[in-house]
Amino acid sequence: MGKAGEDLACGELERRGYEIIARRYRRRGGELDIIARDGATLVFVEVKARDGRAFGGAAEAVTMIKQRRMMRLALDYLTRHRLTGCPCRFDVVSIHLEAGGPAIEVFQNAFDIA
Repeated sequence: MGKAGEDLACGELERRGYEIIARRYRRRGGELDIIARDGATLVFVEVKARDGRAFGGAAEAVTMIKQRRMMRLALDYLTRHRLTGCPCRFDVVSIHLEAGGPAIEVFQNAFDIA
């Protein structure tokens, strides 16, 4: 479900005007699902897809541990690409696969860098 969810997320983000820069940025310690630009802002996107809502919302699965991991990976990306002065944020795309089709929500600035 991971790649299919990311494909749906990319389509929704592009529909909203984001430019997809990278997918599945992997480093030791984890992976960033999508890196995109929203205007001048670099956006690190976590995609959570669920088959139904029995175990809660997909966005709720982005725990504090996952947020910290994303922050470390984002810092790695910014450093490696010499983008340290670039404004950035973290978004979460929640996808629920339902009978009538996927329900996609984009949570901009889902959590703060702390």
